Amino acid sequence: MKLTSIIVEDEETSREILKNYLKKYCPNVDLVGEAENVEEALILIRNNNLDLVFLDVEMPYGNAFDLLDKVGDINFETVFVTAYNHYAMDALNAHASYYLMKPISIDELIKAVDYVAKIRTKENALQNQVLMPKTNVVNGKITIPQQNGFEVINTADILYCKADDNYTEIYLNTNKKKLVSKTLKYFEDILKDTSFARVHKSYLVNVNEVVKYLKGKGGSVVLSNGKEIMVSASKKSDLLSYFK
Repeated sequence: MKLTSIIVEDEETSREILKNYLKKYCPNVDLVGEAENVEEALILIRNNNLDLVFLDVEMPYGNAFDLLDKVGDINFETVFVTAYNHYAMDALNAHASYYLMKPISIDELIKAVDYVAKIRTKENALQNQVLMPKTNVVNGKITIPQQNGFEVINTADILYCKADDNYTEIYLNTNKKKLVSKTLKYFEDILKDTSFARVHKSYLVNVNEVVKYLKGKGGSVVLSNGKEIMVSASKKSDLLSYFK
């Protein structure tokens, strides 16, 4: 699919290199503008319906994170392009889809564009559709430890699990919550063959309970109880693959 895109980069040489790479190796990217600072970028973002923004971190009069804060509700994917690897965690927290280091690797650039194209294609296909999980209704039971033994829970009753350091909070469709002395990774592993998707470093959700998917800053899902949970950009593709 065509990806409507802009480049936000204060160095002209870097902009030219990226433009040339995109033209030669990523013909599905439709560049509609360039910006060399936050204010120029804001104008482009507000005047275009964008799929993808290539974003340098350090710019005059503000940085990439200042820009994203000013944009507010973001409905495009972001690929960070920077010479500094110490921004990686901040980029992750800003729900970046990809993190490219300068000098740009052509192979990594192609991977970044392909990843975004895959997400946008799936999002568009699911737009205004009744979400039907590919997996069957969750069956089975799991046991959770207690001081005097263990409790048995139907997996179908679990809405989502939330990490709490080395503990996990399990939220049930009965409005009850269980605190278990196991990590979220533990539950991700034992539920991997069922319809549970890790959508965030802190959340594991029962996809059969997803009633709405929202585009935005990283995207989010709304569960049957009204709970909205943020989806990490790196987890979007995995989550969307559960639906047909």
